[in-house]
This record gives sequence, structure tokens and C-alpha cells, in this order.
Amino acid sequence: MLALRRVPTKLLYTSLVRGNGTVATPLTAAAPAPPPPSSPPKAKAASPSSKPSAPKPASKPASVAETSTSKTIDVDEADSDKKDRKRKRRFRFPTQRPSISLERPRAYSRPIGVGVLRAYDEALAYIKKDSNVVKAELEEYKASLAKAESSPESDSSKVERLKEKVKILEIQSEINLPSVRWKARNGLADLTKPIYRHLVEQRWREDGVLDMLMERIYQMNVVPDLLPNMRPTLDLRVNFPEAPPDNVYQRTRVKRDYEKVEPGIFLLPEQTRKPPMLYTTVFHTDTRLYTLLMVDLDVPDQENASYKPYLHWMQPNIALSALSPSPIPLTTTHTRYIPPHPQRGTPYHRYVILLLPQSSPTERIKIPAPTDEQRLGFNFRAFAAQYGLDGAKGGGVHMWREVWDETVTKIYTDIFEIEEPIYGRMPTPDRYVGLRGTKKYIQS
Repeated sequence: MLALRRVPTKLLYTSLVRGNGTVATPLTAAAPAPPPPSSPPKAKAASPSSKPSAPKPASKPASVAETSTSKTIDVDEADSDKKDRKRKRRFRFPTQRPSISLERPRAYSRPIGVGVLRAYDEALAYIKKDSNVVKAELEEYKASLAKAESSPESDSSKVERLKEKVKILEIQSEINLPSVRWKARNGLADLTKPIYRHLVEQRWREDGVLDMLMERIYQMNVVPDLLPNMRPTLDLRVNFPEAPPDNVYQRTRVKRDYEKVEPGIFLLPEQTRKPPMLYTTVFHTDTRLYTLLMVDLDVPDQENASYKPYLHWMQPNIALSALSPSPIPLTTTHTRYIPPHPQRGTPYHRYVILLLPQSSPTERIKIPAPTDEQRLGFNFRAFAAQYGLDGAKGGGVHMWREVWDETVTKIYTDIFEIEEPIYGRMPTPDRYVGLRGTKKYIQS
């Protein structure tokens, strides 16, 4: 009987697949004849002493040479294709749009094109018409104000009423324009104009930022432990470096960016080793002087079995207005910055930064720089009463918390150059320590 032999499937596919190499000329094809030699070669007579020469290897057929050449060319082309692909991979399209800021502004564009939605076009036309009407009324009040101020017998109360009316109309004339609200929402507000100052302050007070700040201040007893009352009138934002990575190898090799600190959160002592970056949004155009203080409220007081404050930082006579640069350029330091160092064995510490207006907005005050010994037990209420600082009249406030870790030991070694103190609860006395060595039962 005849047996059928099964051909492997792999051979069937490999015979049908075409590779990247150029198809070579089959060996059976006739190769082009070489040109005839000019003269027939003369055979040399072999001497008896000479050894017979080894036969030369036969040269490859032309088709095989062409095949190897074509393969080399194809390999070069494949390498060049790989290089081109790598070059193309280097360019990556951004996954998100860049942030909008005054350094990278972006023009306002309508969310809907003209003629797409007729109701939207009519609403924009109505808003524009109302704005023009209010602007015309504003020009009339400005003319009346200029006339009242130039009059020698002008009434001061009338002038104040006209100024207040002009201020209100300046805001009402542009408050409903979509382009104005978009710029105020995306950080492109021009704080020289009253409309943008009004919208930015309204957002700060009504969108929950101020509410969360005041909640944390009262919930964690900053008021009344530090000051009796606080009514912020400016937005104070504190930025510290982000937390170090968990990988110890990357801690000294990764650059950490500054990030905004939410009021009341816990920070690591390593994050607050350097002074923070302070950003402010002020809503008055005139320049006023402020005093900056940073206080720790929870330093242990062994004598009174309580806690007392510690002054970490102070800088008086900081000029601020709506046009001031941000962050605050603290070029000169009145009292040097000492990083937070919560003591071992104590609960969390509350750190508060205050930016309070001075009694005179233009006159600079002279405050002697406290010594390192005077920082401990800093009496803020007596200090505020002496130099006219009142949180009820405005200013800014911020706070966060910290607990002890191993990096605090280095702060005591490098800055204070003393041994780190250790605190804790007193052990409970053992009332039966004298009876432990005696017998429990007495035999009669």
C-alpha cells in the first residue's frame, strides 16, 4: 500500500510568504556572457621543482552576488526606516492644554459661532446694548463729578456720593459681558480696573475659599488662642515644596516644585525647611503697609504644664497694593526665618502666618529685632497693642500643622546647635512596687 506523507504546515506558509528582500533571478536563467578576452592566456611550463598550485575556488554565479547585494541594500533601508521611526517618536503631542496666565494669555472666543443659535446671538446683543446704556450714564456722572470738584463752593458729601455712584456704574457697565467674566475666571484679570477687582473678590468670598479658611481657623482655635478676632480683606496663599518621594534614591535627584498649601493640612518638617513663597491678591489700588508674622502656638511650657507661642519669622513695613508683584519679594529680613521644629513627644503643632495692616498705611514703624531667647513665649496680643496691629481691621491669615519626625533632629543640630529635647507624659506611679518582693500569703 502507498503511504501518504503529510507536508508540515510551516513549510507551506514559508514558501508563500514574501520577505523584504528583492526577488532574485533564478539560477536556471542564462547569465550574460562575459566579453571575449583580447588574447588567449599562455600556459606556463611547470617546473619540476615548483609545487602544484591549489585549485582556485569557483566564483559565485552572478545571480547569487546580485541577491546578496540586494539583501544588503534592504538591510540598510530597514535601518534607516527604524531611525526615522525613532525620530518621529521623539515628538509627542501635548496631552493637555497649557495653563492660562498673564505670561501665556489666550484670547476669548465664543463657545457658539455666529448664526448657530439665534437665541444666543439675541442675548449677546441685548447685553451689549445694556452695557452701552450704562456707559452713557456713567459719562454723565463723570461730567457732574468733574464739575462738582472744580467748583470752589463744592459740597464734600455730594462729591463722595458722586464718586460712589461712578464706582458702581463702572462695575455695572461691564459685569455681564462674557469676555470680562471669562478673563476674571481664567487668571487674566486686570486689577487696575474696578470690574476685575470686584469679580475676583466676589469669587474669593463666595466660592468657598474664604469659608474653608475661616472654618479651619476657628475649628483649630487659632482664634482666640492667638488673636481675639480676624476678618481677612486680602487673599493670602502659602506655597511650600511638595512632599519628598518615598524612594530614598530619588530624594536628592528629583527637583520638587512648590505647591499651594490648603489651610489646616499636615506638612512634613522637611517641606518647611526653607521660607515659603507668599502670594497675595489685594483689592485696593493705593499702597498700604503690612506686617508679616509666623508663630507656633504649641511649644511645651514645663513650668506651667501648658503651651506657649514661639516667633519663627517677622517682617514689618511690607508695601502691598493691587498692582504689587506676586510672590511677595522679601529682599530684607527683619527677623530671620527659623524652620518649624515640633518637639519629640508633643502632639501636632499649629503654625500661623499673619499679614496685618499697620495703623498708618504710609508711615513705616520701627520694631527692634527680637533675640533668639525672646522668640520663646512671644506675646502677640501685647505686641499688637503696642504697634497698632488689629486683625479685625483686615489683613490675611493662613495656617497648617506639623508633627515630629527624624528630620527635626537635624534642625536642632544645625541651627540651634543643642541636644534635641524629648517630652512625654510622666509615668504612672506604681502603688504596689513595695509589695512585689513580699509573700502574698502569711502562714500562722
